[in-house]
Amino acid sequence: MSRLSRRRFIKSSLATAGAGLLINGTKATGNFFGANETIRIGVAGINGRGGSHIGEFGKMDDVKIAYLIDPDTRLFKMRGKTKIKDGADEPKMVTDVRRALDDKDLDAISVATPNHWHSLITIWACQAGKDVYVEKPCSHNIHEGRMAVDIARRYKRIVQHGTQSRSGGGWERVMGAIASGKLGKLLVSRGLCYKPRGSIGFKENTTPPADLDFNIWLGPAPQQPFNANLVHYNWHWFWDFGNGDIGNQGVHEIDKARWGIPGATLPKSVISFGGRFGYEDQGQTPNTQIALFDYGDTQLIFEVRGLKTDKYHNQGVGNVYHLEEGVIEGTKFIPKGKTEGAPLPAGE
Repeated sequence: MSRLSRRRFIKSSLATAGAGLLINGTKATGNFFGANETIRIGVAGINGRGGSHIGEFGKMDDVKIAYLIDPDTRLFKMRGKTKIKDGADEPKMVTDVRRALDDKDLDAISVATPNHWHSLITIWACQAGKDVYVEKPCSHNIHEGRMAVDIARRYKRIVQHGTQSRSGGGWERVMGAIASGKLGKLLVSRGLCYKPRGSIGFKENTTPPADLDFNIWLGPAPQQPFNANLVHYNWHWFWDFGNGDIGNQGVHEIDKARWGIPGATLPKSVISFGGRFGYEDQGQTPNTQIALFDYGDTQLIFEVRGLKTDKYHNQGVGNVYHLEEGVIEGTKFIPKGKTEGAPLPAGE
């Protein structure tokens, strides 16, 4: 593959990985997967969520984990101990995703990297003839996401985005009940992320660990000094790499909130405000935020509360649907004026 620096990418460039994750579609050669064919997959980003990818793919009879990909080689020893399947070959371990994508026998890439890498790996993978499972959010910003969609269509690749809830049990019944009209109009569709997030403190800029290729870790992000608050998890709270909890856990709840709104694509307008309250630390993204999406007859509200708080309608991380005839708390319907739940009406 041709090399593309992060600076050039910025300027010009240019499935759940839990029990329900699905891998299907076409091989890099363009042939349909037969019942006896094995899909060779590479897992990019093997800390945290990537460990779930490895664990689930490793149990699938028709999937071979061919590559573990991460710029932090300290993780290879830990993940190399992960039991995959008896008799399975050990995966190759590489720091640069391009080395895996150069392998013509690789069929797909599973992306569990920090957010700022999601779109670029998706784009490179499609260009290399691979299918993709990419964790949420599919992109670090809207522009990158649209580019990834365009490239997937151009190269006729399958790209699955890890919003996950749409393939989970129960939510189709909720959406069917809302769409049936039997509960009246949906007035407010609400998503919540009430998840305590403590201070991350302050870390001094230092030389990166010898086992970490920090240049690759930065990838398409602006070049900057290393500090230990970036690798591995707290990058979520820095704008160059993450999107705060609205772009972390919030992706799932916003997706389900919008799913319930008839014909919802883009809202007429969005208002959002918040800040980082309760402590001072190195983080940049809000730990307290509210966003209002105007969909006309229905308003979508998403709220982040990173400080300790009570649940709302029995939901901490979840969804609440306010309808004319009552409230759906998660997947439970509470009729108007009642405190006990009632069965959801069947969808049409």
